[in-house]
Amino acid sequence: MSPRDLGDDPLPPEIVRSLLCSVCGDPVGVTDRTVRCGRGHSFDVAKQGYVNLLHARIPAGTADTATMVAARVDLLASGAYLPLAEALAKVASEHIESGLIIDAGAGTGYYLAHVLDAVPAAYGLALDVSAVALRRAARAHARAGAAVWNLWEPWPVADSSASLILNVFAPRNAEQFHRVLTADGVLVVATPNPGHLQELGDLVISVDDGKDARLEEALGDRFGRVDRREVTQRVTLSPAQLRQVVEMGPSAHHLHRDGRRERLDAITEPVDVTTSFSVTLYRPVP
Repeated sequence: MSPRDLGDDPLPPEIVRSLLCSVCGDPVGVTDRTVRCGRGHSFDVAKQGYVNLLHARIPAGTADTATMVAARVDLLASGAYLPLAEALAKVASEHIESGLIIDAGAGTGYYLAHVLDAVPAAYGLALDVSAVALRRAARAHARAGAAVWNLWEPWPVADSSASLILNVFAPRNAEQFHRVLTADGVLVVATPNPGHLQELGDLVISVDDGKDARLEEALGDRFGRVDRREVTQRVTLSPAQLRQVVEMGPSAHHLHRDGRRERLDAITEPVDVTTSFSVTLYRPVP
């Protein structure tokens, strides 16, 4: 995995060719660290290497905070979720050889970087609503670029431009998935299983048995499932890692309830927990 040296080329050309102006929908280019379309709409590339294409505010509490991102960076660096990253990389390498990979809800770019390592001729675009997270994603890999965007809005990405869409614990916009994928492209979705982190009780948001049905409903008749793999293991997490697990996701917003923060603070010994995910592959339906 090779981090990207931003230099004078903040976004790989292969990424720029896939982007559209988020105001008018025209193609864009990059000049002097500014993304600009032919009609003059422009978006500055941040010094960290990502471009913010949003032109409207997002609701408070939507994007990951600096605290959440820091916890996620530390937890992922420990290798606790490495089996999931390896499973995603394996699926990608089995189904594509090149092209654009879009990580929809990329966060820090951890999973995208592993997938790009497995597909050496591909390039990756990290989309996420959190600029804080994309500061990391923009540098996560030599063949990656990053753009701030609300996944629920029409994406500033060209039709049929992606060979693969990666979606890991993130919002699923089936209409946009279908629009930007090539006809023979693949959608890879990672979701937690009901047993995921079950040993932590209400310190984390539980996964109910109906989540898989809701995923199928969300994708509707635009996609057909062709493969599904389970990634389950037992891991031992230190007290610090347990805090990271809780603080890196939406569970962090509920720590003030029912003495949860006090119970988390009281953990002083490592805990064996279950991590359990499903990796599901879909093909677009014409």
